[in-house]
Amino acid sequence: MKRFLVEFAMGTDLHGQNVTKAACKAVRNAISNCCLCGISDCLGIEDLDNRMHIHVKLGSTNPEGIDVEQVKAELPLGTVDVECVPGGMQCEGLHVDEFGEGDKITMVIAALTVYIKD
Repeated sequence: MKRFLVEFAMGTDLHGQNVTKAACKAVRNAISNCCLCGISDCLGIEDLDNRMHIHVKLGSTNPEGIDVEQVKAELPLGTVDVECVPGGMQCEGLHVDEFGEGDKITMVIAALTVYIKD
């Protein structure tokens, strides 16, 4: 496989301290910041499901708490693997019962690497 693109982003859960929610936001943010038109326009690849692979690396204060299957669902094309490592950040926020439990803001950092299979 050859690397085609590396993109980074951050996602947050402002009230619920939900690392999966923050991770999904980070992945959506990262993939929304790039256009993969070069895969078809420059490389001539049309079969993205079989030729494209996306490696997602997530930095979180609670990496074992991330639901990897929910994160994978954010990327509907190609094959996807997710690696969760310690990182991210948590800071003081505001507790609002209607929005979730806790008074911390949870941030997850995502790095997406898009590979093209030979």
